[in-house]
Amino acid sequence: MFYFTLKRLFWAVPTLLLIITIAFFLMRIAPGGPFSKERPVAPEILANINKVYHLDESLPEQYVRYLGNILQGDLGPSYKYKDFTVNELIGLGFPVSAQIGGIAILLALLIGVSLGILAALRQNTPTDYTVMTVAMFGITIPTFVTAPFMTLVFGVLLKWLPIGWDDDNWTSLIMPIIALSLPQIAIIARLMRGSMIEVLRSNYVRTARAKGLSERLAILRHSLKPAMVPVLSYIGPAVAGIITGSIIIEQTFNIPGIGRHFVQGALNRDYPMVMGVTILYGALIVFFNLVVDIIYGFLDPKVRYD
Repeated sequence: MFYFTLKRLFWAVPTLLLIITIAFFLMRIAPGGPFSKERPVAPEILANINKVYHLDESLPEQYVRYLGNILQGDLGPSYKYKDFTVNELIGLGFPVSAQIGGIAILLALLIGVSLGILAALRQNTPTDYTVMTVAMFGITIPTFVTAPFMTLVFGVLLKWLPIGWDDDNWTSLIMPIIALSLPQIAIIARLMRGSMIEVLRSNYVRTARAKGLSERLAILRHSLKPAMVPVLSYIGPAVAGIITGSIIIEQTFNIPGIGRHFVQGALNRDYPMVMGVTILYGALIVFFNLVVDIIYGFLDPKVRYD
């Protein structure tokens, strides 16, 4: 396991380097620039701005300079937020996004796995059909529909929950977390149902039942762990996506997370901001996939990392 982890960490370096390289050059070869505006800027002013941010250098020179800054932990200044660096913006937004995304994925795991097991144990019954129908609606209805709907019903009409973000009021977390977790609950429930049905029909579970093991123990001891493997395969990248990509939720509920900074950076051609979030997203993908692969070895005895 140690050598497997070391090998994965070794290959993470060229993977992140490839992500950085592709994102760096794709943004800069696109038409326009970070300081291109509808109102033309005097050439002298534009030249001074480009010189300050080293945009007057060639692309290879900018690329080498950027890599050198990354090695020092410096993601550069933001072109949009003049008084902040990208490190500071990510430091302010990431804890908020991580809090909401972390609670949402835990809620999705708890409810989705439970519903999937329930549907699998009662396959082809009204319970199964109800769970899968609700899950299908959860997958097909996007968050840009559910989030405003929840705001309108529970915030405006019923006035049960606050609208918008409030650091001092924990109830402002309820609607964003629920809206963010609903599609994940639906996806996990469907994955868990299909996996659990397959495991329950496997030979070793039939053998356990034939030896007199109760249905409860057959599920908890022999079925639950291997059935969780497909769910974990999905959870790895899903966690990173929820934490860094919940832009619709953050815009709807006015949450100061990194998702908003990423979209605003893309719209304003804020190169360092977009690159910073891209690097963070790539690093989270690599990290959570590594964690999932390690957990595989504990859930499925057939998995070995020799």
